[in-house]
Amino acid sequence: MAKIAKRVARANEAFAGKANITVEDAVKLIKGAASAKFDETLEIAMNLGVDPRHADQMVRGVVQLPNGTGKTVRVAVFARGAKADEAKAAGADIVGAEDLMETIQAGKLDFDRCIATPDLMPLVGRLGKILGPRNLMPNPKVGTVTMDVKTAVAAAKGGEVQFKVEKAGVIHAGIGKVSFTEDKLAQNVRAFVEAVAKARPTGAKGTYVKKVSLSSTMGPGVSVDITSATQA
Repeated sequence: MAKIAKRVARANEAFAGKANITVEDAVKLIKGAASAKFDETLEIAMNLGVDPRHADQMVRGVVQLPNGTGKTVRVAVFARGAKADEAKAAGADIVGAEDLMETIQAGKLDFDRCIATPDLMPLVGRLGKILGPRNLMPNPKVGTVTMDVKTAVAAAKGGEVQFKVEKAGVIHAGIGKVSFTEDKLAQNVRAFVEAVAKARPTGAKGTYVKKVSLSSTMGPGVSVDITSATQA
């Protein structure tokens, strides 16, 4: 316990007085302070000037990170016949229809992304109370309800990240591993921020992106200069 306390104290000391720094400086700081026994994830939190309780202020989208997430993504696909075969060939981990629905209803959700062909959405709709709260419900707006299951599976496996604003107007996501190089992490940060910026809803008034913060899984956070986060 003492070792953990010392590690936290050292990290907090390194971050003391740091705020609104460049993406590069933030990434360097986080990489230097990460000392967990596993490969921590670089996490981003964006505070937005929206109220998601209003439909015209909902922010939702998807971004293909240039350097992936470093995470192994398990993909489940609702499909039948040729489309089921296509999903399996593309690398989907679980493929099915009624049998997959029953597995999920039994409480087994051994996957990170759920994709469905449009014809099976009435079936998937029965799972809304299970998949919805876990942000696993297929949605055409983010490309997870599609006949092109091959592309959807490849995207999910290749570093695609979905994002959706939470009640407090915050978007949070993991965008890479601390073991990535500083350049790769910086590229992922800017790609994510750009995607969220492009997803600005029509009802957003005033300042849209209010704050951008970065942290590692077990480390403290640091705010990033918004201008730096939006530079190419």
